Amino acid sequence: MREFVKVYGLVAVVVVAVVAVALRFVDPPPPKEIRFAAGPSGSFYETLAGRYRDELANDKIQTRVLETPGSVENLRLLARGEADVALVQGGLASEESAPHVVALAGVFYEPVWLLARSSLRATRIAELRGRRIAIGPEGSGTRVLARQLLAANEIDGAPTVLSDLTGPEARAALERGDIDAAIFVVAEPSPGMIGLIANGTVRLLPFPQAEAYAMRLPFLSVVRLPAGAVSLARNIPSSDIQLVAPTTALVAREDIHPALVNLLLKIAREVHGGRQLFAAPGAFPTKERLDVPLHEDAERYLERGPSFLFRYLPFGVAVWIDRMTVLIIPLITILLPIVRFAPSAYRWQVRRKIYRWYNSIRQLEAEAAAADAERRRAIRDELDALHPQLTMLKVPDSYAEQLFELRMHLDFVRARLASP
Repeated sequence: MREFVKVYGLVAVVVVAVVAVALRFVDPPPPKEIRFAAGPSGSFYETLAGRYRDELANDKIQTRVLETPGSVENLRLLARGEADVALVQGGLASEESAPHVVALAGVFYEPVWLLARSSLRATRIAELRGRRIAIGPEGSGTRVLARQLLAANEIDGAPTVLSDLTGPEARAALERGDIDAAIFVVAEPSPGMIGLIANGTVRLLPFPQAEAYAMRLPFLSVVRLPAGAVSLARNIPSSDIQLVAPTTALVAREDIHPALVNLLLKIAREVHGGRQLFAAPGAFPTKERLDVPLHEDAERYLERGPSFLFRYLPFGVAVWIDRMTVLIIPLITILLPIVRFAPSAYRWQVRRKIYRWYNSIRQLEAEAAAADAERRRAIRDELDALHPQLTMLKVPDSYAEQLFELRMHLDFVRARLASP
């Protein structure tokens, strides 16, 4: 038993040591907590971040949702390493402006909703020159896109007055008549926006030049809002309206764990894969119209779907197997010779216990051949003393025959010395 423990215990120690060293070169497990940059309190972004948080919690990953002014600040947080994942409005990011940021997928259209007081006769943005327009607060994607749209219509500075009101503030200001128009960039109109349209306070202005906007600003898509899509009961809008929309993307730090990419995209399909106000089922998530490079694992997922492991196994199990798969070939290469050597080493250890006695017996036999009678009697006494030791010698049953042969040889030498 001692030989077994010595040999196979050593093998076990070597195996554990090799595995421990190899694990240092394998990707670490995914983090247990991530920071999700969302948007203002009560915004659509914050609501979506909450859904991601709930789904991630099912796989034991805690999510800290960060309240921010909007997409511009989300990008800053990602670039500075103060957030891990974020929702970002299309058209805001680039490899230069958002270093270390990668896209996981486009997840929904976020149209531009241009609301103007019903008393105005304006039918398009250019006709709002000289008016009071809310374009969103600093740090929001709405403000950036609003300025681009206004600049495209040569509206920049006096006499036009631009206000940095938030969404709720802009709605209230429209209702009071403090401003003439407001630009919102949201996937779906809020109940407050619908209420203003329904009571006749404001009108939703269309984008009759939508194709031209998309040519000038390539990150924009042309989308159509069907009559009654916002409210069938109130017939809002009363006719089909053409709008322009950037594609909002789920983005992350470039060092995001590959397993998290799979998990986040799985959640993205559940959250965004159904019918949307401006997209058919299955249109999202997508790899189209992204501002920053697409993460290579995200591209693989969007083209082929989840891998076998992540498709059929729980997330934690899939991650463990995926990490261990990287070790299999090198471990087999290193450990197979060790494991194959173990039985030979064990056999040698057991036989060594037996063979070392042969060396003693041979030496005594050779010495007896040239010894006088007195020395031969002394040698016979030494051989007699060996007998009880061999009787107590323990070896595995498979080696009992060799032990018995050793005892027979001892008896043979003792008998020869006993004869005159």
